[in-house]
Amino acid sequence: MSTVLESALLPTYPDAKVTFTEGDGVWIKDADGKTYLDFAGGIAVVGLGHRHPAPLAAAHAQLDKLWHASNLFATEPSRTLANLLSSKFGGAQAFFCNSGAEANEAAIKYARKATGKRGVLAVEQSFHGRTLGSLGVTGQQAKRGSFVDDGAVWVQPNDIDGLRAAMSDEIGLILLEPVLGEGGVIPLSRDFVAAARELDALLCFDEVQTGVGRTGSFFAFEQLGVTPDLVTMAKALANGLPIGALVVSDAAAGAFQPGDHGSTFGGNPVSCAAAVAVVETVDDDLLADVRTNGAKLLAGLQGLPHVVEARGRGLLVGAELDIPAGDVVDAALAAGLVTLTSGANVLRLAPPLVVEEAHVDRALSILTEVLSA
Repeated sequence: MSTVLESALLPTYPDAKVTFTEGDGVWIKDADGKTYLDFAGGIAVVGLGHRHPAPLAAAHAQLDKLWHASNLFATEPSRTLANLLSSKFGGAQAFFCNSGAEANEAAIKYARKATGKRGVLAVEQSFHGRTLGSLGVTGQQAKRGSFVDDGAVWVQPNDIDGLRAAMSDEIGLILLEPVLGEGGVIPLSRDFVAAARELDALLCFDEVQTGVGRTGSFFAFEQLGVTPDLVTMAKALANGLPIGALVVSDAAAGAFQPGDHGSTFGGNPVSCAAAVAVVETVDDDLLADVRTNGAKLLAGLQGLPHVVEARGRGLLVGAELDIPAGDVVDAALAAGLVTLTSGANVLRLAPPLVVEEAHVDRALSILTEVLSA
């Protein structure tokens, strides 16, 4: 049966080496019953770990009440979530959709309406999604390929002079990832972000991967000394259920009017109920643990064989290697550790935020063995 199902899928992903069937906390089990330590977290999605009781209970309770109502009507979970995100941001309005790509599409569209300008300034090596609009502002030519023309003016990460030189009167949106998650796990500097804030355009932080506590603060921008006009979110917001969000600061609000944008499944009550539970669970104690365990993981990677540089923030960590990262990911998987790549030579680690010191030690032990082989 599995062979038939796999053959019916469009081949947009590499052949799967493992079929996962169960998860619990930081552990995940395959169809043969083998257990793995999950340091990928569904690509930074399962932030609270597999089957965390808070979003699990919230989703179950909402399933028993209401699955869908359409955005022609209000639901309690979506309004509650919007208010929570506004409070976390410091005053904002939210539009809900289903993914990070959709959130970034909404941000591009919002900036065009707000500024009357179509230009976007974005960073080389960045990643903002696979839809045509979000792909056009993704700074990876290999992904844009023949699908879409450049949709942005490009600048290298942390190149302040290049940033200022690239700015023009045609640019209405500056789109930045606080940490380039798919482009090498490269943190943007405070000075670079401050320089972007000074430019005459709406500033949007793509926090699809860095948001909801991943870097040790609820929003990564809290560590950068700059408040953006727009933030895009998805991934960990509902701990694995599909959701995305465009968050617009009160200072930048007012561009969208009824009819300007929409999403059939955006603000789904079940996803929003789970997201409410997630936001309420990511508290100061958990964020402190993220910072502590992230620092331990980063320090432990520094001296491993083949590691040229380790970098990141919180529990979004990358190790630049002098060998192909894909081979290390495969070897780690065989040894019981799930990891990721971020480009050809960068090993990426994004475990659930609930990871403990013993789990970090176990992951480092496996990577030491793999990299020493």
